[in-house]
Amino acid sequence: MTLEYIAPEGIHEARGYTHVVKTRGATTVYISGQVGVKPDGEFAEGLEEQSKQAYANLAACLKAVGAGPEHVAKLNTYVVEYSPEKREAVSAGRRAVFGNLFPASTLIGVQALAAPQLQIEVEAVAVLD
Repeated sequence: MTLEYIAPEGIHEARGYTHVVKTRGATTVYISGQVGVKPDGEFAEGLEEQSKQAYANLAACLKAVGAGPEHVAKLNTYVVEYSPEKREAVSAGRRAVFGNLFPASTLIGVQALAAPQLQIEVEAVAVLD
């Protein structure tokens, strides 16, 4: 599996993500949106804790298919009533799992998620050999 991170000429510098990720691999894995629900079924409290739990759940999904964060080509993050002030809380979970890896990413503010307690959802596409 190969992920090639590309910074196209003529556009702004990406910070915290990569503009283009080119993949070569035999298996593509699509991971459904993961939310801030703990293994016991309880909701994590607050946006930062939900972020950490959602990304931990994503990491568990990756592990289930023999993958890790380094296999993620695309990451989408959905945040209820997003504003720039929420960015640090949103980033806390991502940093815990991805560290300095920056897949192609999109952050989308939404009105609501599947349950009223949910504040964040993350989904990913990974590529394996």
